[in-house]
Amino acid sequence: MGIRILAFIFFIQSVNLDARPISYPSGSTLMAFSNQLKESIYYHYSPSYRYSVGVESLKDKIHKINYSYLRFTYLLNRTNTTNSQLNIYFQSGIRFDNFDDSFFGLRGDWETRRWYMDFNYKEQETNNLSYTDQYYQIGLAPYLGEYGDLHTWVMLKARRNSRNETWSVYPVIKFFKGDLLFESGYSKDNQWDIHLMYRF
Repeated sequence: MGIRILAFIFFIQSVNLDARPISYPSGSTLMAFSNQLKESIYYHYSPSYRYSVGVESLKDKIHKINYSYLRFTYLLNRTNTTNSQLNIYFQSGIRFDNFDDSFFGLRGDWETRRWYMDFNYKEQETNNLSYTDQYYQIGLAPYLGEYGDLHTWVMLKARRNSRNETWSVYPVIKFFKGDLLFESGYSKDNQWDIHLMYRF
């Protein structure tokens, strides 16, 4: 029984790779994002499993400028059961060269070996513009891999940015193995929505 519990804990750590914007204690994460709004590189370090601090350097495709954020993420709640895990995070960032430009929001996820759901809500404040960006995602693993296998999720994502006031719904596929993750989706409105991540 103890071996099964230990194996389940290791498995949850592997399948929860994407869901956690906080790494294991003393762990680092490097991410790259590309979508209709931005292209960015984001590095964060987690002194503990409760929070992470990092830097995101991004190209803003709407305003056609480049800038960087100091970011902070805090785990508000984690609930584990024998078959699932739920996480809720507070996220925030402030621009290095303009303290009036900042964001804050919530992110959450719930998953089993078969099902995955997550949401992200972010409110952006600048000198002359405020807007929200949010998405909701649900996914299914077409097969159940073991620890160390290549894992696959087929998902549906609904995204809305208050600047265009419309919802966009599109398919997303996610692959991960070990510490490496690749996620990609496409829609007419959002174009390519790509996420790469590596933990070390």
